[in-house]
Amino acid sequence: MNTAMRLFALLFAVLAVAACGSSGRENADVTAATQVASYALPVGQAVAPAEDYRIGETDLLKVSVFRVPELSFDQLRVDSSGNIQMPLIGTVRAAGLTPSELSASLTSQLGARYLRNPQITVTVVEAASQKITVDGAVTQPGVYEMRGRTTLLQAVAMARGPSGSADLSSVAIFRTIDGQRMVAVFDLGAIRNGEAEDPIVLGEDVIVVDTSTLNAGLRAAISAAPVLTLFRLF
Repeated sequence: MNTAMRLFALLFAVLAVAACGSSGRENADVTAATQVASYALPVGQAVAPAEDYRIGETDLLKVSVFRVPELSFDQLRVDSSGNIQMPLIGTVRAAGLTPSELSASLTSQLGARYLRNPQITVTVVEAASQKITVDGAVTQPGVYEMRGRTTLLQAVAMARGPSGSADLSSVAIFRTIDGQRMVAVFDLGAIRNGEAEDPIVLGEDVIVVDTSTLNAGLRAAISAAPVLTLFRLF
C-alpha cells in the first residue's frame, strides 16, 4: 500500500471509528462526517458561484477600476505572503478573501482618499495555489492544481476520468468546514446526464470515486452520516 492510500485508509478509519455506535443516518450525534446524498439535491439547484472561491498565495488576478486605467491590471500576482501591491494604497491583503471581498476592500481604501465612488472588479485569472486531491477509482490519482472555477466533473476529468471499476453513483467530496471534516456524496452519472447540478470543488478538497474494492471505512462513515438537504459550503 502506497503512502497516499495509507493516508486515506487512516482518514476513513478515523471517520468510521467516530461513527461507531450510531444507529444509521437518522442519528444526529454523528458529527465526524456529514453526508449529502445525490438524491437529496433537487435537479436545477443552483451551484456555488465563483464568488465562493477564496484567493490564495501566488494566484493571478485581474483588477479593473472603471475609467481609471492607471489603477487597472490585467495580471496582478498575489505574493507569497498573500498580498498585492496597488498604486496609491500600497500593500493590500488578498489571500483568504473572495474576489468580491477584495473588491470591497479596494473600494473602501481608494474611495476613502483618492476616488469618488470607485467601481472595482476583481477576477481570478489563475488559481495557481489551489490544489485538490483526486483518488479512488480514477485513471490517474493524484494532486492537481485548479485553474479558476472548477466543478466535480472537471476535477475527475483532471485525473483522466473514472476507471473501469468506478461506481459513478458514489463520488465523495471530503472538505474541512470550520475545523470539522465533512463529506458529501454525489452521483457523477446523473451529473453527466444533466439530471443533477455539477457542484463546485474548493481548494484542499479530497475527491474519492467509489469502487467495490474501496476501503470499508469509507463506506461505514458515509452510511452512518446523517443526510442534509444541501451541501453546506463556506
